[in-house]
Parts: sequence; C-alpha cells; structure tokens
Amino acid sequence: MTITIYGIRNCDTMKKARAWLDSHGVVYDFHDYKAAGIAKDRLKQWSDALGWETLLNRAGTTFRKLPDADREGLDEKKALALMLAQPSMIRRPVLDLGGKLVVGFKPEIYERDVKPKKLPRG
Repeated sequence: MTITIYGIRNCDTMKKARAWLDSHGVVYDFHDYKAAGIAKDRLKQWSDALGWETLLNRAGTTFRKLPDADREGLDEKKALALMLAQPSMIRRPVLDLGGKLVVGFKPEIYERDVKPKKLPRG
C-alpha cells in the first residue's frame, strides 16, 4: 500500500505530520499541492468522500483574505473552485492511506489508522 501525504512543505502542521511518519518508519510519498497543484478529479473524489466543508481551510489567512463575495454562499462547486485556484485553502495534511483518507494531524489518529511499523530499539 502506497501512502501519500498531501500538503504544503512549510506548513507547521505538515512538518509535525511528516516528522511523526518518519519517526514511526512509515514510508510515504509527499505531494506539495502548493508547488504541484492538485488534480480537479482528485479534489472532487476527496470532497465526495469527506465533504467539501472538511477540506476547506476557513481558518487560514488565504481564505480570510478573500473578498466577502467569494466567502458568501459557499457550496461544493464554489469551494472546489476556490481550492483549485488557491491550494493553500485545502486543509492539511490530507493523508491518503490507499482507501482511507485522514485530514489534519492528530498523533492518536495516526497511531490508530496508519499502523506504524515497530522500529528496532537501539
């Protein structure tokens, strides 16, 4: 199973999530959606699985700086268009476990869902 973590390289939450994965011996691919973008189809799949409200980072400065007209009357179509145009508005990380998606970083959820490998003691 290939694990992919999606996010932005310099995000503090991303750094914590990647450090957790590294320290638990989890092999993963990293997709920086600020640098590489995100496919419209993939974002729509995530929205179908999780709901666009879960994916949209309303707390970030990118969203808060939007004109009121862009923030009002949000629906899936409008939210997805905003996230595609400015991937910084996608909550992070999005961890694709190959059949299961985890949004955000909480060590206890990673511990439960990622199934870290036992590292040798030494």
